[in-house]
Amino acid sequence: MKVRVGLVWDAVGRIEGGRQLLKLARQAGADTFLVFDHLINVFPRQAWDTGFSYAAADLPTPDRCLDFATVLGNLAPQAGPVRLAVGVTDPHRRHPAVLAQTALTLAQLTERAPVLGIGAGALENLVPFGVEHDDQVGRVEEALRVLRLLLSGEGPHDFEGRYFTLDRAIMGLPAPEGRTPLIWLGANHRRMLTLAGRYADGWLPSELMSPDEYARRLAVVRAAAADAGRDPDAVLPAGGVPIVVAETDAAAHALLRATPIRFLALHAGARAWRRHGAAHPFGEHYRGLVELLPHLLTRQEVERALAAVPDEVVADQVLAGSRETVLKRIGELLDAGMRHPMLIPASALASPEAAGFTLESVGWFTGRLRSGADSEEVPA
Repeated sequence: MKVRVGLVWDAVGRIEGGRQLLKLARQAGADTFLVFDHLINVFPRQAWDTGFSYAAADLPTPDRCLDFATVLGNLAPQAGPVRLAVGVTDPHRRHPAVLAQTALTLAQLTERAPVLGIGAGALENLVPFGVEHDDQVGRVEEALRVLRLLLSGEGPHDFEGRYFTLDRAIMGLPAPEGRTPLIWLGANHRRMLTLAGRYADGWLPSELMSPDEYARRLAVVRAAAADAGRDPDAVLPAGGVPIVVAETDAAAHALLRATPIRFLALHAGARAWRRHGAAHPFGEHYRGLVELLPHLLTRQEVERALAAVPDEVVADQVLAGSRETVLKRIGELLDAGMRHPMLIPASALASPEAAGFTLESVGWFTGRLRSGADSEEVPA
């Protein structure tokens, strides 16, 4: 079993932060370095101060979100063997032809084929800016078909859909040999899972889920791939893995009380809260981060919502514990079929000390996951 490991950066604040994390990923032997694509941050600006997060001392607003394409182009000369990725952008803000050009341009700058992660789009990046987002999944499907055409060669290409049209369109920018961009799909539910199987090179769910649930959704992806005449194993099973790690299990669970980590429970939907017998403060039909508009929350709304957060829901959003405990839980996801955990250093949100230990742990996890894939260290 080949296990690849990635590291995730939120692409907020100074580019130097990304450069340092990429350096860490390279030193640790990580396969992939992924950046987010947001216009608005997932944390609420009205509540953003040093009482919410120590990071506010150096970052006056959480909404200093950097453009992923510019960032990845800047990082490319330092990436070496590390694959660069965006996870995920959407075809609502950026036409699939522009996304293809961006990915092909990046492929000129990198040693390895870059990853173009596509998703259905979070409302925070669409609604405030008047971006059309009706039938989000339908738009994604058409965009995937257009991307496959444009990445296949110069053309001319024709396509007539409801949302996108190509009329003898040319994509004259070739990918260097062996570096044709890969498409990963950020899919959590059945329609998107099916699209991952039909069109994607990788599956990148944003939701952390139980191993059983991961295996169930992966089966949907693989069945869709088989139905489309593809090799089901051609779709790389990845996934964002937020980790809260400390010297001991008790110390890690204490970090779950940090405000930014507790706020992650508000990124979960009402259904996740109901599993613990709790009502979500944003309503019984709230679907989670995909429909959150954090910049509209008042400080009072944030405080009331945080006061309602059950500890159990917080714990569900991350893998928390000592290094050994977190490694074991990642191993359970590998048993379920995951082959590319993308480590999200969530405990770095808690304090500077926690950030230091978390980043030190990245190399520890990467080494053990890669070397333990064929041993008993990591269940396989």
